[in-house]
Amino acid sequence: MDPLTIVMLGVLALLIFFMFRNSRKRKQELESLQEKMVPGAEVMTNFGLFGTLVSIDDDANVAVIETSPGSTVRVHRQTLARVIEDDVVDEEAAAEEMTAEGAPVSGEPVLNESSLDAPAEKPKRTKKTES
Repeated sequence: MDPLTIVMLGVLALLIFFMFRNSRKRKQELESLQEKMVPGAEVMTNFGLFGTLVSIDDDANVAVIETSPGSTVRVHRQTLARVIEDDVVDEEAAAEEMTAEGAPVSGEPVLNESSLDAPAEKPKRTKKTES
């Protein structure tokens, strides 16, 4: 056997190894996602729809998601992309931190002294001259 054939077989074996490794890794990620998919979990679909999982029908591959109180959506089970987990940071603690620093709380307008005294300026228009 010549060296080129040995190298080609080595590359082929390496390619097959990585294919099996990626397949196994994807299967483990899918199993962990399925374990987290329980009614009451916050989920996101592949197309960006957020909601609370109400029920999953394994036989029909249908999931029911509540997007807002009283509003449910039926989607295919495979469109459920991930489970949204709560952040460790408490939003109220973050808001208190921001107000302690003097920064506005979300929803408050940002005002400074110059914006109170100066009237709003209109954008200037320029005329196009015809040649």
